[in-house]
Amino acid sequence: MAMASASGSALCFTDASTSRAIRREFGALCVAPRKATFGFVDKSLMNLNRLRLSGLKPRASNATAVESGKQDGSAADSDKVPTPVVIIDQDSDPDATVLEVTFGDRLGALLDTMNALKNLGLNVVKANVYLDSSGKHNKFAITRADNGRKVEDPELLEAIRLTVINNLLEFHPESSSQLAMGAAFGVLPPTEQVDVDIATHVNIADDGQDRSLLYIETADRPGLLVELVKIITDISVAVESGEFDTEGLLAKVKFHVSYRNKALIKPLQQVLVNSLRYFLRRPATDESSF
Repeated sequence: MAMASASGSALCFTDASTSRAIRREFGALCVAPRKATFGFVDKSLMNLNRLRLSGLKPRASNATAVESGKQDGSAADSDKVPTPVVIIDQDSDPDATVLEVTFGDRLGALLDTMNALKNLGLNVVKANVYLDSSGKHNKFAITRADNGRKVEDPELLEAIRLTVINNLLEFHPESSSQLAMGAAFGVLPPTEQVDVDIATHVNIADDGQDRSLLYIETADRPGLLVELVKIITDISVAVESGEFDTEGLLAKVKFHVSYRNKALIKPLQQVLVNSLRYFLRRPATDESSF
């Protein structure tokens, strides 16, 4: 895919010059909200209530502006609002976690998002912006500030995802009508409701002798990434690397998985598929299980 910005070339900058480079390119501030492995292990999880709700607050003061935009037939009209996409990619860079955020052509320089990531103990070591037919793509290479390595903790990866979505809801309140989290934390609930039974798909394909490729598509919700890893590791399957995409109301997941450093045999594949389908199609998660 060709990479280009509004000026015809990709933006690439390091952490030390991020702010200056963005301001130079965009002018006035306009903000919006074992290959390389995840390092997932079966360990006790953090309190998901805190993870799900931290920083996610309704922006009631923006509701009037959004509704007014709808009445005026502006771009805030729900049928014109693009689908927000947040991608956490552990495959494409062996040394960093790659975060990609797209919301049509509405996103600015995302300085507030980068500052929020730094507050999580992360460094944005590289970033670029490119345009294509689907909109403006903002990509960040992220490492942990304490050790300079890619993010391997599923809890922290989920915190990254929720932080980005929180900023989308704050600075682009119209995105709440397109996001699953908008039902609880946005000013406008989603215009559609996802049928979990219909939306949920789980498949496993061979990916060589040493691992398998797990595909999951289901209705999005806070804490989903951590919950998926827990259900997988509970049956002793290792998650090696992969990608977690938030696309509007849906989550689309690709995990490289293995059992004792080997690809999953057919009976274990079936156990994993059945476990995930049962878990994902339940209408609610029992909080006591965490």
